[in-house]
Amino acid sequence: MTDATGDADGSESVRLAVSDPDINRLLDVGRLLDDSIRIPGTSYRVGVEPLIGLLPVVGDAAGVAFSAYVLAVTVRSGAPRATVARVACILWIDAIVGTIPVVGDLFDAYWKANLRSARLLETRLADPASAAADRRYLRRLVAAVAGLSLVVTALLAAGAWWLARAI
Repeated sequence: MTDATGDADGSESVRLAVSDPDINRLLDVGRLLDDSIRIPGTSYRVGVEPLIGLLPVVGDAAGVAFSAYVLAVTVRSGAPRATVARVACILWIDAIVGTIPVVGDLFDAYWKANLRSARLLETRLADPASAAADRRYLRRLVAAVAGLSLVVTALLAAGAWWLARAI
């Protein structure tokens, strides 16, 4: 389900046509949260979520609430399980890094988790066969988390050993 639309420069781009109003609303919310404000003098855009995130505690809670909505729509849409898991991972990364003051807000402006998730869902619903990419993504993510866990465990063990020797 695609249709060609003409861009301002005269070129044609392919836009997915998803008839589900929830998905269209999700795309609109994603654009508002992650891509609604153009930074003057640049072509880069940010949304209201990084700005809301500047408010301590309340901003992070609002970001998690928006993410819960994105995840709920993803689950309700009937997307493949691998896609639901990938969207959950994208939102989880956003929530974890977003808790770091200032750095998390800059990350929100770059990562654009809501819009990224909405576009991923739109793509998977238009072409369910592409969900194999989500399974590969999740395998790499699990391997990275396992590797990171080993490194953290080794550092903790080395720190405990060093502390034991110092005592």
